[in-house]
Amino acid sequence: MIYVIDHNDSFTHNVVHQFSLFDEVVCDNYNKIDKKKIREASTVVFSPGPGNPRDYPSTSKIYKELKGKKKLIGICLGFQQILFCEGAKIIEQKRIYHGFQSNVIVTNNRSLFKEGKKFKVGRYHSLKLKEPFKKRNFEITMRCLKTNVAMSIENNKDRIYGFQFHPESFLTINGNFLIKKILSS
Repeated sequence: MIYVIDHNDSFTHNVVHQFSLFDEVVCDNYNKIDKKKIREASTVVFSPGPGNPRDYPSTSKIYKELKGKKKLIGICLGFQQILFCEGAKIIEQKRIYHGFQSNVIVTNNRSLFKEGKKFKVGRYHSLKLKEPFKKRNFEITMRCLKTNVAMSIENNKDRIYGFQFHPESFLTINGNFLIKKILSS
């Protein structure tokens, strides 16, 4: 079972739909977590949402409790939430990307995806990771071809994955492939 934590985002229903293609999904609001269901889940997904990761201390607490115990996946705000919990700085971008399609490339040979592989992805964010970011077991695995902004992270030791873009968006080509690969890792 996959447990999706909803950060009050309209995209969460699309995330739930996409993940339900692969397993049963339970979705609860970030401030109404079902402790029993989250314990039963094999994977926990931190959804997109408005604002900044620091606005969601309850989600930070859940991440810290589950790190290394369950597969964790962050999408957009969820991606930023994971990085924020790992001590990264999340900053505003000069350009806002809402409803924007970008080309990303796999830049790391430790990725679950083939190095050099390119994807078209849907972006809906005004914040980004401030680099450099160095954290044990975490790898930036995809970057925007145009801006070089970090677009995905992987920590295969602790089974933590994140996408700055939206794999569930119609602007993301092969989004189901990306999720299936992460879930099967």
